[in-house]
Amino acid sequence: MHTGVKKRRVLIPEPNSRFIVVSCPDCGNEQISFDRASTVVKCNICGRVLIVPTGGKADIKGKIVRVLS
Repeated sequence: MHTGVKKRRVLIPEPNSRFIVVSCPDCGNEQISFDRASTVVKCNICGRVLIVPTGGKADIKGKIVRVLS
């Protein structure tokens, strides 16, 4: 039976990952990073660890200020 509903194929898929702006809880410095970072990201000012890689979506220790598209 045909229901008359067409499925739309996605020709250009959008990525699931984004760039984010993370604020350091110690000094308040804001940095841009990848939400699926593969290396440890430290604050450029005080050296605190902000992002820890987990093999997929990273563990974010700081506060996410905004998500960049």
